[in-house]
Amino acid sequence: MRSSRSKVIAVCLMLAAAVLARPERAAAQANFRDLVFAGYQGWFAAPGDGSLETWDHWNKNQTPQKGRVTFELFPDLREYQSHDLFPTGLGLIGGKTPAALFSSDREGVINTHFKWMAEYGIDGVGLQRFVNEISSSPRHLKWRNGVAAKVRKYSEIYKRYFYVTYDLSGANAQTLVQDIQRDFENELTTRLGVFRSPFYARQGGRPVIGLWGLGFRDRPVTIAQAQTLIRWFQQKGFFVMGGVPWHWQQEKPWHDTFFMLNMVQPWGVGAYATLPDVDHHAQNIWHQDRLILSAKGVDYQRVIFPGFAWSNWNGGARNMIPRRGGEFLWRQAVHVAAQRMSAFIAMFDEYDEGTAIAKAAEDASMIPADQYFLTLDADGIKMDSDFYLRLSGAATLMIKGQRSVTTKIPVPYRKGSL
Repeated sequence: MRSSRSKVIAVCLMLAAAVLARPERAAAQANFRDLVFAGYQGWFAAPGDGSLETWDHWNKNQTPQKGRVTFELFPDLREYQSHDLFPTGLGLIGGKTPAALFSSDREGVINTHFKWMAEYGIDGVGLQRFVNEISSSPRHLKWRNGVAAKVRKYSEIYKRYFYVTYDLSGANAQTLVQDIQRDFENELTTRLGVFRSPFYARQGGRPVIGLWGLGFRDRPVTIAQAQTLIRWFQQKGFFVMGGVPWHWQQEKPWHDTFFMLNMVQPWGVGAYATLPDVDHHAQNIWHQDRLILSAKGVDYQRVIFPGFAWSNWNGGARNMIPRRGGEFLWRQAVHVAAQRMSAFIAMFDEYDEGTAIAKAAEDASMIPADQYFLTLDADGIKMDSDFYLRLSGAATLMIKGQRSVTTKIPVPYRKGSL
């Protein structure tokens, strides 16, 4: 009797331990279209990072130094651990501190980013997975897998959602379909198991997958390849989101393909540059987009962004599309909220093109003295490095209908100020 009772108790303890060992499930799986995601590149690398072991995206295969950088907005580095920062050839920050930069495939870095998301109310991220990288070499595949595994880990720890978008930029035109299918089966499904995560984004119970680059004339994917991939994912039970040009309506040969998607996400970055431009697009183009897609039973998601510049990488004017002290991003969010649309913020960590909402240098005292970088005071307004995280959190609440729609920016530039 006592032996039998002991066995029962032992079994109960084992079951309890198993339950506690499982990742904590989301209280209720939210629908993808009802959340606000930010894009996550996770593409920065440096020698000594234990991953790609070469510079990438801060500069390509060369130490970042004066005149040799490929990013525009300088990050605020104060909250990263020293072992996650790697020395550069850039000048001293504020005339005192040697300039270093982080690598994305580091526990501390992704932990910090997801901690910020939880702190500031960012629902989650769309993780970019670049087809040209995962198919180019085992080293690049290992790098991308490392980032994806950490994104899953910290999304579960901080209860943020995530999903994967295959970016078709620079992919091999001949093997694109096979490269994606092989990666999906062998890496995302089997090796990484990302779709088993309770915080993997779903719409109506279907896991979300993105295909970015459909209909762009400078991307390698054909209509036939796109349709093959859309059908393939849908047959597996996925909700397929397609990243398309902002002027997708003009790409007539692609219309049947766009209408096969579950959701269309026109890429808005660079499509407009002033507040009147935003108003025009929102009142005309966005509205018409939605009507056309709704008639076809296709969901619609707007891309909104804080500003843009890439003078250090691709030339062009400094501060090309000004952030206007947050007015530019907020105006887009107001239109999205007023029209009750789904939204995607470009991007969380895109320091290359100056669209990052993650913490960034406030002024010249936080950048190397010998190289131009965009700083948050570029429009003549002093603000804390976390201003765009706070603003994005407020925009998220407004878009989700959890705070009233207002044209006035509701967060101060400096914490504690009016």
